[in-house]
Amino acid sequence: MSYELIGITVLWIFLYGYLIVASIDFGAGFFAYYAKITKQDHIINKLISRYLSPVWEVTNVFFVFFFVGLVGFFPDAAYYYGQTLLIPGSIAIVLLAIRGSFYAFENYGSKKSSTYMFLYGATGLLIPASLSTALTISEGGFIEESNGQVRLLTQELLTSPYSWSVVFLAIVSVLFISAAFLTFYANRANDKPALELMRKYTLFWSSPTIIASLTTFIAMSQHNQRHFENMLDLWWMFGLSVAFFLGALLFIYQQKRYGLAFIMVMFQFFFAFFGYGAGHLPYLLDPFITIESSVVNDTMGLALVIAFIAGLFLLIPSLILLMRMFLFDADYVKGKK
Repeated sequence: MSYELIGITVLWIFLYGYLIVASIDFGAGFFAYYAKITKQDHIINKLISRYLSPVWEVTNVFFVFFFVGLVGFFPDAAYYYGQTLLIPGSIAIVLLAIRGSFYAFENYGSKKSSTYMFLYGATGLLIPASLSTALTISEGGFIEESNGQVRLLTQELLTSPYSWSVVFLAIVSVLFISAAFLTFYANRANDKPALELMRKYTLFWSSPTIIASLTTFIAMSQHNQRHFENMLDLWWMFGLSVAFFLGALLFIYQQKRYGLAFIMVMFQFFFAFFGYGAGHLPYLLDPFITIESSVVNDTMGLALVIAFIAGLFLLIPSLILLMRMFLFDADYVKGKK
């Protein structure tokens, strides 16, 4: 396996980690706000707060690793994505800043505010929608290069069925992943009312998730035939994704093994995400960037591979330690400390 393929695989693992951790965070913010306006905040908001308090500040570590690594391994990515994602990327950064600020005001301030909760909940849906633009653009057809200038074809992006299918998929996936985790977390806390509420949310958002996945698959067949056919060749990965999805739903419906159900949800998105990524190769930005043509020199590439693998082995144990100290500590989960 070439070092550029190892490099993009490691970066994709970081992005997958961000997909899971950030989805739980973003979805939890939305559920907290929704519970407040439906007068159910007394049921789940304490549980959500116990989860978010120790992890909200480290959520973006995975994304930072991916972004820095992408630019380090493939410098052309900074040129093309830097210009085309200036507006959507800036919107995402502003939303992340708003989310962090108002989370701090809501949880550590002396006064509780519905405005803070609204902004925190709304950004939980708007951030994944804005970040999904990068995946949409990578499929090609939304960038024009002339006279050394790269321009985003905004009208084509905003009127593309594929673009909106990806946005829809990003939003419902966030809510499904978050609901599945919080169902497991409520069970760990032995919080029956929160468990029942989050279980209903998980079952509810499961249907839009599978519908959005199929819609995106169909839209891709119309937008990027090459990528679509490559994904068909990897049918077994998407078959495993569907199998894990059905297994998770079965356990949640039967009200048992919520931890195993969430692990299955993680595997569901793992196989779908890596099947999508493998089908995209060799392009990082179709047709401008490939992993072979835009990679750094061999010495720099090898150094980056070693550095990011080391970072991965440092980050994962740190997160496990964080979970053991806070998230899965019996007394902490139950709100006793």
